[in-house]
Amino acid sequence: MEVRRFQADTIQEATYMVKRDLGSDALILSTRKLDVEKGASAYRTKGLFEISAMAGETRRDSTRVPPQDLAFFDALKSELMNIKEMLFLLGRSRPLAEGFAANPEAMDVYPKMIRSGISEPYVHAFLKKAGAFDEDMRSDSNGLHERVLKEVSKVIDITDPFARTEGQIVAALVGPTGVGKTTTIAKLVADLSLKQKRTVGLISIDNYRIGAMEQLKTYAAILGVPCFPAFSCADLQFALRRLNEKDVILIDTAGQSHYDMERMKEMAALVGSDRSIKSHLLLSTATSASEMDSAARNFGRLNLSSYIFTKTDETRARGVIVNQSFKLKMPISFITTGQRVPEDILKATRTGILSLIFQ
Repeated sequence: MEVRRFQADTIQEATYMVKRDLGSDALILSTRKLDVEKGASAYRTKGLFEISAMAGETRRDSTRVPPQDLAFFDALKSELMNIKEMLFLLGRSRPLAEGFAANPEAMDVYPKMIRSGISEPYVHAFLKKAGAFDEDMRSDSNGLHERVLKEVSKVIDITDPFARTEGQIVAALVGPTGVGKTTTIAKLVADLSLKQKRTVGLISIDNYRIGAMEQLKTYAAILGVPCFPAFSCADLQFALRRLNEKDVILIDTAGQSHYDMERMKEMAALVGSDRSIKSHLLLSTATSASEMDSAARNFGRLNLSSYIFTKTDETRARGVIVNQSFKLKMPISFITTGQRVPEDILKATRTGILSLIFQ
């Protein structure tokens, strides 16, 4: 298992030499940019690149691999996949290739962010702001990673919509069908009433989904809080008066397509016109970035106050949270991580969100 080193003026040339001498299935162990020694030729003013590689499976002896080497080869396979990803990206973007030439350590950080679900233009922007492509900012990948995380955290705004105030808090949970509004309300009620010892009331204005009111009433009975239906503006005002003494009122709304503008108008007339009601938009992280953004913009007429991102347990590409925060700036209040009531909900923090995305 001989390890060979290939040096060239560019990473592309070094990669070509690896494929030429060792074949297309060569295992690339590491890449680095070498500093220019004093007295080197003038045309090497930008240094050169070195790739360490070894022959792939088809060019090695057929000798059986010892068990102790299996973990080593698993790591090599993972590294090879990273290199293949990088070669693909380099082929698509000349500016990106030039940036990596200035700081090859960025090649360790870039694929991790892409795999996390953060869109490529935003990854490039974060790396650039972190100085990844500046000659005078070269560092090890761990230092660069920390600087990139700081840049990512800057686009994440957080809020606590249920912070204690002198007045009553009225919050409506809105969002597309199936994002988990009713379950999230149950989690919030449990936290507010059982942990924080605050008085809570529930209102359901979901007159579309069969059994929606019964499900909410079941949660209300278990948690010992009052629950009222409201299917018109008059019903809603009546329910709000009945719950006037409660610290917090939570309103469960009907899930609906964000493309159904007629129902969106109905919802706006019901909860969006009352400025005392703050709406919080639930978005599933398991949906595509484009659909998430469309939903946020179409629900925007409802006096939105925060994002609540749900179903983070159903995807590894949680970087969509960053994408959405970048596209349509609004604070994040909660993150849900599963179906369990009341355990699977987290109050949003920058550290917690970054950990969830990059764990």
